[in-house]
Amino acid sequence: MAETAKRAALATLVVGGVVVLALALWKIRVLVALLFFAFIIAAAMRPGIEALRRRRVPRGFGIAIHYIGFFALITGLLWIVVPRATEQVSKALVDLPSSPAELEEEASQSTGMRREILEGVQQRLEELPSASELVDPALEIGFLGFEILIGLFFVFASAAYWIFEREKAMNLVTSLIPRPRRKKVRDTWDLIDLKLGSYVRGQAILIAIVGTVLSLIFWAIGLPYWLLIGVFAGIVEIVPVIGPLTAGAVAVGAGLTVSWQLALAAGVTVLVVRLLEDYIIIPRVLGEAVGLSPLLVLFSITSVALLFGEFAVLLAIPLAAVLATLIDVIVRGKDPAEEDVPTVIFSPVDSETA
Repeated sequence: MAETAKRAALATLVVGGVVVLALALWKIRVLVALLFFAFIIAAAMRPGIEALRRRRVPRGFGIAIHYIGFFALITGLLWIVVPRATEQVSKALVDLPSSPAELEEEASQSTGMRREILEGVQQRLEELPSASELVDPALEIGFLGFEILIGLFFVFASAAYWIFEREKAMNLVTSLIPRPRRKKVRDTWDLIDLKLGSYVRGQAILIAIVGTVLSLIFWAIGLPYWLLIGVFAGIVEIVPVIGPLTAGAVAVGAGLTVSWQLALAAGVTVLVVRLLEDYIIIPRVLGEAVGLSPLLVLFSITSVALLFGEFAVLLAIPLAAVLATLIDVIVRGKDPAEEDVPTVIFSPVDSETA
């Protein structure tokens, strides 16, 4: 009886501890998501940093070089895109009614879809809040922007620290595991790191390719706001399945403001680029970096959005890739040391610590 009571008490403590830990993690799920995002960024940078380290460049300088290059790339992109996008928006605003009276007059003279759009805009204008009612939302937006900046700083700082602390953390974890299993745990950890790094670098390449190609084709066929829509289509590549569908809908909608023929051309363009991406670009760039079926991708995105919010959809595919890798190693008995990882800018050899 005494032994049974001890086991029951121990089981109760274990279950209670697991429940408390799960509740605590749920409370700080945003922090956990930001940390996971930082680990992903670190996984993407680590091969480059280690390659520089083998050339006697300290890790600190390697991290600084990567961050400076990243922000320089973003700044250059904004310098190229923003003036042209502003010009396109300005041209569009010239043709729009400048007052509710002009909007009502043009709506009465328009027909078809244009009339419906103008009437919808007019209705929304009538429902706009007064200036005093906009004060609180403006303050909330300001606080939201500040929180986003703090979150970005936390992510990039954590990624930099993880570059230095990863090996120590791996040694600590493996020291708590029986010696025969340590190599498999380390190999699994390395495999997950390689997959996440390849996925992030591959997605960056896809965003650049899709955004550039679609922008040029939209410009060639005369689609309104071609640059804005092309850049948007590239950015939403971050969200698989849903992102390309949204980009196609936006392109078709912009084309319908001119003619159905232009809308059809825009839709066909997005479809062709998507097919080329699926059958040529992705196999050559990403390969089997994550190895997830489209159905599992869609399920992962939906589940993560429902559990953690819309912002977390960026982490859906990396999280699913981690879980799939663990299932392959633990359940299916695969050897992580023998799994192939595609070369995306850096080969797996470049990820080996010096």
